[in-house]
Amino acid sequence: MHSHPLKTINTLVFYASCILLVTSCWQRNEFPAEMPFADAITEEPAQSKTDDPPLTASLNGVQYKIAPRYHYDLTGLVVSYEHHDGNYSLHRLWNDHINVADICVVWGPNATEIDLNRFDFWNGEFTCNFHTSDSADWERFRLDKVSNNHLLAVDPYLRKQIKKVRIGDQIRIHGWLADYSNDQGFSRGTSTTREDRGNGACETIYVNGFTIIDSMDNGWRTLLRIAVLGVIASSLLWFIAVIRGVF
Repeated sequence: MHSHPLKTINTLVFYASCILLVTSCWQRNEFPAEMPFADAITEEPAQSKTDDPPLTASLNGVQYKIAPRYHYDLTGLVVSYEHHDGNYSLHRLWNDHINVADICVVWGPNATEIDLNRFDFWNGEFTCNFHTSDSADWERFRLDKVSNNHLLAVDPYLRKQIKKVRIGDQIRIHGWLADYSNDQGFSRGTSTTREDRGNGACETIYVNGFTIIDSMDNGWRTLLRIAVLGVIASSLLWFIAVIRGVF
């Protein structure tokens, strides 16, 4: 008994789409060899002293106090991130709902001159970690041009924008470097220099503005969307054809 020609074609489309789906998903965060950068990506974060008074905010029934220390304006390339919703792990224990995300970025020569595909970047709950097995790349990588940023936001629009971020996005964050605490006894400070390392070296930013300047286009993400559509379409066609007795 010969199979229906459409069944053979649909089967090939399904398996090809599955292979493409796995491959493109694996490669979706690959940085392209040539990448257009915003001019500000080469600049140092702008930091200036502020006399702005402390402010209070409420989120999920928890009261927060934010103490601004510096105006801060950062443009960077996202290399890793971790979204938070306050319902898991230490964020839940501390009732910390205002820390919407940790975003790790690079700028300057780390963004424009380093092959970032030779590095592994990943975020823990509060940290940005990175590693390369290439000693020459490690020597060229500037540790003062990478930062992990605890982003604080109450405004629903800002929280939504921050949660859209992906690896390879060029972003601008402006607000305050700030210390903050809540009425449950939790408190956290902020780094005020890009020269420090280890515990306490992360910048805590109360976000007043967040912009995704540009998103990375490496081709793989387009192929990923095509692969998803291929799997869905071929699966749906198979289901309909079986119901109608074609296959």
